[in-house]
Amino acid sequence: MRIVVDAFGGDNAPDEIVKGALAAAEEFGVDITLTGDKNLIQKSIEKQGLKTPDSLNIVHCTDVISMHDEPTSLLKAHAESSMAVAFCELTEGRADAFVSAGSTGAIVVGGTLLVKRIKGIKRPALGGLLPTPSGGKYLLMDMGANAECRPEMLAQFGLMASVYLEKVEGVKDPKIGLLNIGTEDTKGDPLRQETYRLMQELPIHFIGNVESREMPKGVCDAVITDGFTGNIALKLIEGTSMTLMKMIKEILYRSVFNKLAALVIKKDLYALKKLMDSSEVGGAPLLGVKQPVIKAHGSSDARAIRSAIGQAVRFAERNVIETISKNL
Repeated sequence: MRIVVDAFGGDNAPDEIVKGALAAAEEFGVDITLTGDKNLIQKSIEKQGLKTPDSLNIVHCTDVISMHDEPTSLLKAHAESSMAVAFCELTEGRADAFVSAGSTGAIVVGGTLLVKRIKGIKRPALGGLLPTPSGGKYLLMDMGANAECRPEMLAQFGLMASVYLEKVEGVKDPKIGLLNIGTEDTKGDPLRQETYRLMQELPIHFIGNVESREMPKGVCDAVITDGFTGNIALKLIEGTSMTLMKMIKEILYRSVFNKLAALVIKKDLYALKKLMDSSEVGGAPLLGVKQPVIKAHGSSDARAIRSAIGQAVRFAERNVIETISKNL
């Protein structure tokens, strides 16, 4: 199996991307293709003293699509960028899955227009795994690919989330909830009410409406919503988590007694920090397209890239796309 990685996507490119990709090659036993400036990639490998596998392939290109570029520029103005070239490796059959920490918008455009949608899918969607206090995870979908949605789109998100969780994350009979302002089936706007009705008819374990305060508790395995609401929810969760960790740190450094207490609970605090660490999860799958596409976090370090590649490997191996197509 070969995974193509956009070596110049993300805040920490190329060093962390290259380091994570080569670590994944060794850990998962897969072949890696890196796209980007070959000279800079080779310098990064030498500078970090990394072991280069014989199967490593570097596809040279010097252009990069930035977070500030229009996503559609991937198709024309930046058609020779590291991301666009990586998509070509995937669509032309030279790779089995795609990983990038680059522009979310460009990845959605590339997935939709280059990789193309599964027949019958209205819109692809991004699903991201978030931690629960018990050490589990739940999928939030859509996280920002589709700001405006119709009921049938949200229903398809629920179907795709169920298949992905069962096939890739190993969740048996995953519980699917619909994000709403109340748990009653009459709550919400017409979009939510009609989606509720449609999701009841799907071959999934639909548990009904879920309020946002219940999400982190792990009441369900996937929370379905439109991309506008999902992106706001995601960033609120991230911001709250970072703020709470900062507040805990400030309290523990406030006095000598607090510092002594910190030494006692140091191990537990590190465990909590690891639980909230997105680098352990990997990335967000773009579900609804014909080949495996993983969007890694823009600030991904080597560990996060390694995790994202592991995620891509499971995605490619376990017939996720075929199962979604069959269930449609």
